[in-house]
Amino acid sequence: MRRKMALPVALLAVVAAGCGRGVEVEKVLKVTDVRSGWYDAGVQADGKNKLVPSISIKLENVSSEPIANVQIMAVFHRVNEEEAWGEHYVRAIGSDKLAPGATSDDIVLRARLGYTGTDSRVSMLRNSEFIDVTVNVFAKHGPRNYVRLAHREIDRELLTR
Repeated sequence: MRRKMALPVALLAVVAAGCGRGVEVEKVLKVTDVRSGWYDAGVQADGKNKLVPSISIKLENVSSEPIANVQIMAVFHRVNEEEAWGEHYVRAIGSDKLAPGATSDDIVLRARLGYTGTDSRVSMLRNSEFIDVTVNVFAKHGPRNYVRLAHREIDRELLTR
C-alpha cells in the first residue's frame, strides 16, 4: 500500500512546488546594457531589403536570492499607434538560475514585422515615410502577470547582429 501512495504523493509535491506565488521581477531584476536599432534581416524572396526593430538587454539580479525561470516579452508599437506591431517571447532565465549580483547574457528581442524596400538599408532609415517604433519589455515569474521592466524608442541605427 505504501508503494502505491508514494508516487502520487511525490507527484503532488512536485506540482505544488511549481505552483508557487512567483517572484516580483520588477523588484529583483534590473534592465542593463540596452541597445536598440534596426536589424538587417537580409534580402527577402522578392529581392527587397528588410529591417526589423530589435532590442538587446541584460538582466541583473539585484536581490539577495537566486532567480530562475523568468519569461520576457517585448511588444513593439509604431509611434502614435495603439495596435501592437509585433511581439517576441523568450525564456530569459532558465532553470540554471541567475545568482545574486549576477548579470544575464544578452537577450535579443526582435519583431517579425519591419520595413522592406529596394533602397539601401541606411537610406531606408532616412525615408520620409519611415515611422519610428517603441518597445515595452515585460517580465514574469511563475503564475504572476507580466510587468513592465522597460520602455524604449528603437534607435534609428542599423544593426548587423
